[in-house]
Amino acid sequence: MNFLRSLLAILTKDVITELRTREMLSSMLVFALLTVLIFSFALDLRAATAQQTAPGVLWVTVAFAGSLGLSRSMAQEEQNRCFDGMLLAPMDRSTIYLGKAIGNFFFITLVEAVVLPVFAVLFNLPVFRAGVLLTLLLGTAGYAGVGTLFATMAVNTRAREVMLPILLLPAAVPVLMAAVRATGGFLEALPIADVAYWLRLLVVYDVIIVTVSTMLFDFVVEE
Repeated sequence: MNFLRSLLAILTKDVITELRTREMLSSMLVFALLTVLIFSFALDLRAATAQQTAPGVLWVTVAFAGSLGLSRSMAQEEQNRCFDGMLLAPMDRSTIYLGKAIGNFFFITLVEAVVLPVFAVLFNLPVFRAGVLLTLLLGTAGYAGVGTLFATMAVNTRAREVMLPILLLPAAVPVLMAAVRATGGFLEALPIADVAYWLRLLVVYDVIIVTVSTMLFDFVVEE
């Protein structure tokens, strides 16, 4: 119960802080919408081409908007040394990681919920399929999980906005690759057997990265 209360307290704090400032969500949303809009003008959007390019465009948008949000999420904690206060709280430090990761997952998912209808209109594709939405959730969970750990590592560096993508993107290659392939398969209406391998890879990646990050977080935040 103490674990759940601490987890809920961290998540509630993040949501209330964002509702007051709206800094992170607004910047992520504007960046994501501009990215989708630019790609829609830059690419040939005939039906066959759109199906091939749309998964990559979608996950490039999620990755870069997500990294922006991850950086802002941890930067807010460093203001007035709020993160130090959480470290001094009587709770396991893995709770801090899980609370921040769930919060980041929530915010990225909110941005996706706004961007996806715009993406569907511009690319004229049936993105509101169960398989595509499941892939988005699994891919976002893995990206938020690994991103929260690396954002914690990069927040104390001088060039954290540059360091975070350099650290994060190579580690996120498996989840992004699997998400792009699974999304493409569902958009092309392939049999579930042809997409199942990529879905399994997403699930395995999520489980491994969250487990490893939970164990390493205490080491990462040590002075």
